[in-house]
Amino acid sequence: MGLFDKLKQGLKKTKDLLRKDVRDLFKAGEILDEELLERFEAQMLKTDMGVAATTALIEELREKHSGRTIVVDEIWDTIKAKLKDLLRGEGDIRWDPSDPLSPLKLASDGPTVLLVAGVNGVGKTTSIAKLAYLLQQRGKSVLMAAGDTFRAAAVEQLQKWAERLGCPIVTRPGGTDPASVAYAGCEQALEAGIDCVIVDTAGRLQTHKNLMQELGKIHRVIGKKIEGAPHESLLVLDATTGQNGISQARNFSEAIHCTGIILAKLDGTAKGGIVVAIRQQMGIPVKYVGVGEKLEDLELFDPDEFVDALFE
Repeated sequence: MGLFDKLKQGLKKTKDLLRKDVRDLFKAGEILDEELLERFEAQMLKTDMGVAATTALIEELREKHSGRTIVVDEIWDTIKAKLKDLLRGEGDIRWDPSDPLSPLKLASDGPTVLLVAGVNGVGKTTSIAKLAYLLQQRGKSVLMAAGDTFRAAAVEQLQKWAERLGCPIVTRPGGTDPASVAYAGCEQALEAGIDCVIVDTAGRLQTHKNLMQELGKIHRVIGKKIEGAPHESLLVLDATTGQNGISQARNFSEAIHCTGIILAKLDGTAKGGIVVAIRQQMGIPVKYVGVGEKLEDLELFDPDEFVDALFE
């Protein structure tokens, strides 16, 4: 199954919402008036696209089509084109769809360190495994550092993934300072000539200030061991959380200066519009999306593919 088909499948619930509640709003031959635009706005907000993005869509439709006879294909072309612009943002690097590692800032010399964070239950550990697999498929050696020292089950789960993937993992006894685990992982990677280190962190609520400060410490310690690290600070968000993802993104970014988002569980939500809201409000690009449970179900995020799949 190709990327477009995976996205179509993953976005099925969001697509169904759009098809059911939005597509029928626009009927050929009618006039696009303010009442119709208001109804469109209400329906788009149900996808958790956010007020800013929805308002931008309304303004675009108003400018190009208000007071005119509706041509349905032209309406959808306008909506799709505007959404693609919103998702690209200004100044974003255009990622190479043929290279799934193109969104990542890889170190030119020595190990690349990828710090991964997120709240409990978002699919962080599985996303790490998928990311490791993606790196391996492109010829990179990977080491994992199990920085979630508060939950033995989290370490065990990551160990199972490491064993399955055949990559080394650094662990420490429960209660160990997570920053020391991250440091040890970087140290071992340097000694062994490993290409990439993926540092797991304990799942935490973004409102727990002491735990967020701990994340900041991990970030600093990594930088002391490897200059310029972490090269990526990736936040895993559960697509089903909707607008709460905005709060998560904001608080985690303050702690670890998020460089990108992995959007997990896209295949289980009718709130796929959250991708647009996060991009609009936070300026943090979505780099990968999880579109299934298998190791290979982590896909490079492409705005054009995403929007086309959303409205296909």
